[in-house]
Amino acid sequence: MECGLRPNRALLLSSTPAAAGRRRRLLFPATPSLKIGNQARQSSSFSLNKLRCNASITSTTSTEKSEIVELDWDNLGFGLIPTDYMYVMKSSSDGIFSNGKLVKYGNIEMSPSAGVLNYGQGLFEGVKAYRKPDGSILLFRPKENAKRMISGASRMCMPAPAVEQFVDGLKQTVLANKRWIPPAGKGSLYIRPLLIGSGPVLGLAPSPEYTFLIFVSPVGNYFKEGLSPINLIVENEYHRAAPGGTGGVKTIGNYASVLKAQKIAKEKGYSDVLYLDSVYNKYLEEVSSCNIFVVKGNVISTPEIKGTILPGITRKSIIDVAKTQGFKVEERDVSVDELLDADEVFCTGTAVVVSPVGSITYLGKRVEYSGKKGVGAVSQQLYTTLTSMQMGLAEDKMGWTVQLD
Repeated sequence: MECGLRPNRALLLSSTPAAAGRRRRLLFPATPSLKIGNQARQSSSFSLNKLRCNASITSTTSTEKSEIVELDWDNLGFGLIPTDYMYVMKSSSDGIFSNGKLVKYGNIEMSPSAGVLNYGQGLFEGVKAYRKPDGSILLFRPKENAKRMISGASRMCMPAPAVEQFVDGLKQTVLANKRWIPPAGKGSLYIRPLLIGSGPVLGLAPSPEYTFLIFVSPVGNYFKEGLSPINLIVENEYHRAAPGGTGGVKTIGNYASVLKAQKIAKEKGYSDVLYLDSVYNKYLEEVSSCNIFVVKGNVISTPEIKGTILPGITRKSIIDVAKTQGFKVEERDVSVDELLDADEVFCTGTAVVVSPVGSITYLGKRVEYSGKKGVGAVSQQLYTTLTSMQMGLAEDKMGWTVQLD
């Protein structure tokens, strides 16, 4: 799982000679808003202001500004930095997506009666692109994200782009923003695909129109601690999901509902919140934006996917990697008592990759987990193995990475 990108207040220097030395504020898009399509249509609920583009941007976009942006890569953090282009594709009245195109990154405009605004009909994904030491670019398991979006769209009564359309849109967007991909080892380009009900609707009903949009931002570590351990509190009052609900899909409403408990936890000094099941209030589900793993001896346990927990792609990858390294992995109900008795605990997600847990607090009792600088040996081992594969530093024996030309 992932959380939304937070505003990044870092400053960058424009890499164009004419603008050398000038500071650029990153809190707002640097380009004027654009309308999507060839003309403004009153019936269209999703458009970009001030039409500037009548045709798709061609592949030459990716080479127009191929140099790497001058940015403080060592202090990047996980916040929004507006880039050059975004990708937009609309569905026709029969729910078929076609004619996707790149447009300048900018604000969007939509009807106040849009389905996503009134009834929350929206999904998002999180993918990463990495720059290898030789300068080439890798995507990590993009087809898995496409499949998850299709599954989520079905639950939310929405059409979705085909796997090939999803992956093609990702590739175009990454290459168009290639200069924003951090140097090898300095971070990644976070890719945010969105699927929203953009058509106008008043009564409760599926939207008459849908928009698939992709934007990107260079990012560093999600948690300010980096690979250092985070401190979690087990939430005993609020719940993230319930059986039969939408906890197992990446719909936007799942994330708004965790903000209150997360805010309270952070005010008390915790990194994030760990949620329990809503039926028995004793079995682990997930952290606000991550899946959870518990280590005891050679056994790694994680809550089973059964409708209330997001089927994380990093979660799936860690399970496969752990099995190849000789660990026994169990997907089952994991009680909070097992959590408190564990040798080691860690979280996984696209944004965090692997994040070791230094302590858990439950009903006022704090349990700390030891390790080198608070990082458990299993967490470190799995983190190193997976990130080396993602960044092209080790052979990808799983066939998970996709190299862009």
